[in-house]
Amino acid sequence: MSQAKPSQVVFQDREKPQEVRFSNITAARSVSDAIRTSLGPKGMDKMIQTGKGEVILTNDGATILKHLSVLHPAAKMLVDLSSAQDVEAGDGTTSVVVLAGSMLSASEKLLKMGIHPTIIAESFQRAAAVTVECLKSNSLSIELDDRESLLRAATTSLSSKIVSQYSNLLAPIAVDAVLKVIDPKTAVNVDLKDIRVVKKLGGIIDDTELIPGLVLTQTAIKSAGGPTRMEKAKIAMIQFQLSPPKPDMENQVVVNDYRQMDKILKEERQYLLNICKKIKKSGANVLLIQKSILRDAVNDLSLHFLAKLKIMAVKDIEREEVEFICKSTGCKPIADIDSFTEDKLGHADLVEEVSSAGERIIKVSGVKNAGKTVSILCRGANQLTLEEAERSLHDALCVIRCLVKQRALIAGGGSPEIEAAQHLRHYAQKLEGREAICFQAFADALEIIPVTLAENAGLNSIQVLTELRSRHAQGEKTAGINVRKGTVTNILEENVLQPLLVNTSAIQLAAETTKMIMKVDDITLAR
Repeated sequence: MSQAKPSQVVFQDREKPQEVRFSNITAARSVSDAIRTSLGPKGMDKMIQTGKGEVILTNDGATILKHLSVLHPAAKMLVDLSSAQDVEAGDGTTSVVVLAGSMLSASEKLLKMGIHPTIIAESFQRAAAVTVECLKSNSLSIELDDRESLLRAATTSLSSKIVSQYSNLLAPIAVDAVLKVIDPKTAVNVDLKDIRVVKKLGGIIDDTELIPGLVLTQTAIKSAGGPTRMEKAKIAMIQFQLSPPKPDMENQVVVNDYRQMDKILKEERQYLLNICKKIKKSGANVLLIQKSILRDAVNDLSLHFLAKLKIMAVKDIEREEVEFICKSTGCKPIADIDSFTEDKLGHADLVEEVSSAGERIIKVSGVKNAGKTVSILCRGANQLTLEEAERSLHDALCVIRCLVKQRALIAGGGSPEIEAAQHLRHYAQKLEGREAICFQAFADALEIIPVTLAENAGLNSIQVLTELRSRHAQGEKTAGINVRKGTVTNILEENVLQPLLVNTSAIQLAAETTKMIMKVDDITLAR
């Protein structure tokens, strides 16, 4: 009995890493399966209720996973994987998680065959590199002045969204927005902070428009009779408040003498009048006031003075809007009245409050730095549609950004995955032993994308996959699933194109995540 105990302990220790791996794979696959149904143009949408009671309706992978309350650490890695793809490419956030889930399923089968996890992880990494080379060789090079190709890529990105029927409006907006803020000849990246998507409830998605200046959802303050339109505007962005100063601590001043009370009111009046006069002296005629939680932005008395001095005032400018406003108009934020000088003012031909689809907004046109920034005014009948339209626009903008980073397009509809899988199977025949088996398993894992596209479109996935393999074996490299017609066609003729960077990034990130999960053999709680 004394001899049996140590061997029993050794046996249990050997079993534990295997159990941990299978547990991690199961947890990660459950996340993948949860969003697999939302892949592709015919994918389903998810309705998510957040902890605050807000409802989100979307089929964007990164958004769905961000709001899922995931507890298992391996499952959290897939959530991080989706956000990594969102940062790198902006699109393909569902595909990358589905691919990772499929690779983990393939790994599980290989583990049960007795192949060591390190060999599986490293083989998958090499297979991903071979796949990326294959995709690059099958891609189509483009130039940024080829507007048609850019539009086709943006339209393909929008085809899987709730707002897909508006892709003929949103795709040109996304393309024009990116091309306006870059120099197509020299650009190697796009700063999406230069493109501001402004959401405004009211109207329909058809009312969405690209504005080559600045749009503010706030309105001009009219209560004291101030102007709502200003030509040859000199804009000041102030970060102090036009209201009486308050002490840092909460306290009360009791005044029981009318003369003292009158003196306090006169001081307040004089204080505000001096500020308004200094503003007028600098030449400013449009005042943008940053939001404050400590004091009122403006009070009635200061508004009265501003109206008399013919200065247009807009309050409640959010902190995150300040940088964009300053870049667009050329103004500098002013922290206190003593540093209020003319050189800190921005310039625009016209600042006016206009009515758009029943809602009032402020449009700033003829800005000093035209071409450096653009605004997209996004409209929607309700909050759910509006937010999904904004997310879809962001994805379309990211697709064009991908094409600026890497100027190559690749066919969609599951075509590149099938072509890469066939290439890997041929490549595996040159290899020996366990690595060849791992390469074949990786090739099978890639086919999850066309299978899922077919399933989500209500097609027979086995029949579609067999036909795809047959077509690609005959040399039809761009044969893919046409979900609208429910058949396999030449996907290039259907204009279903996507950036090469989306596919290559998804495969590399999914392979890396699989490798990380495979390398884990124990989970312990740190005290």
